[in-house]
Amino acid sequence: MSASGKSERPARTENFTIHSRFNFGPLIMLLALALAGCGDKSAPQAAVAPPSVTIAQPTKRTVTDWDEFTGRFEAVEEVQVRARVGGFVTSVEFRDGAFVKTGDLLYVIDARPFEAVAEQADGQLADARAKAELARRELDRALTLNQTQAVSDSIVDQRRQALQAAKAAQLQAEGALKAAQLNIEFTHVAAPIGGRVSRHLVSAGNLVQGSEGGSTLLTSIVSLDPIYVYFDMDEATYIKNNRLYFEGKRPSSRENPNPVQVALTGETKPSHDGKMDFVDNRLDVATATLRGRAVIPNKDFSILPGQFGRVRLIGSAPYEALLVPDTAIATDQSRKIVFVVKDDDTVEAKAVTLGPLDEGLRVIREGLKPEDRVIVDGLQRARVGAEVSPHAASAPSSGSKT
Repeated sequence: MSASGKSERPARTENFTIHSRFNFGPLIMLLALALAGCGDKSAPQAAVAPPSVTIAQPTKRTVTDWDEFTGRFEAVEEVQVRARVGGFVTSVEFRDGAFVKTGDLLYVIDARPFEAVAEQADGQLADARAKAELARRELDRALTLNQTQAVSDSIVDQRRQALQAAKAAQLQAEGALKAAQLNIEFTHVAAPIGGRVSRHLVSAGNLVQGSEGGSTLLTSIVSLDPIYVYFDMDEATYIKNNRLYFEGKRPSSRENPNPVQVALTGETKPSHDGKMDFVDNRLDVATATLRGRAVIPNKDFSILPGQFGRVRLIGSAPYEALLVPDTAIATDQSRKIVFVVKDDDTVEAKAVTLGPLDEGLRVIREGLKPEDRVIVDGLQRARVGAEVSPHAASAPSSGSKT
């Protein structure tokens, strides 16, 4: 090796050392940072608090089951006012849609033709009375003369028969006069019942027909207080109520005026109370329903015939029941469940059998105990088996029913 080669080797070695220091410097720094990071410990996470739920014990009170039906109101009394004699209408004496009393004048029909007939009948009656009086006198004279044999017995019989014929003619004349007087009375059409009258169907100046020629309809009147509500009960409900009657758990509506509650269209709660009045004697073969009827007071005349309403009929005898808010009921496929909080504040699901609603609360027939703590708010945060933070629901107001 030449001297020049020996002199160049230290120079290359020095250059390699310098370059190596510059190449490994960043790597050493990254390694130091990584080691420093491995020396730090991660901070522990804060524990999650159990979710808050509102609980309440079931309400215990006496309730009564009700069956609901759709009903239609009808008037207790409804009359179609028709002309009883024919003639020209001279005046209409009522305002359309007004209330009328029994005997109020509604229509006036021209009575002059009937007055003329009545005068004629009165004259015929006077003539019949005179003939009857004459026949009576002739019979008296014949009886007197017959005592001395001045007249024969046959003459007496003839006079007696003539008196009987005269009396019969008098009776016929009296009947004709009464009929004529009735026709005069019928020209003043009066309200047969009290209630609200409909519009007038015949105006003054029109000719109407009497009963002998197909009487003309003049108007109609319906009574409003009280008012009937008719409804149809399905066969299953009838069988249930019949079974309860034989078990002594529910009085029959045929024998007792069972209470009825009615809610009008648009109402969420019943606004009228009444009582059962009639149950039909057979089921309708076309609909398999039984017709029932209740009487509802209507003092303010707010209900009109033809309206619909929801009829609630007593469906059981009063009994003690447990109730919870309807919002506390959950659905698990085909089951109805409620979530309860156990003593260790964990959630448990209980399958329940539901009854009807009673003043906003749902009757629980089976599945709950009076001491159970039912989750009434926060159901979406409750998980079966998970721990929760229960808080008692606020006490009901003093006006609530216990």
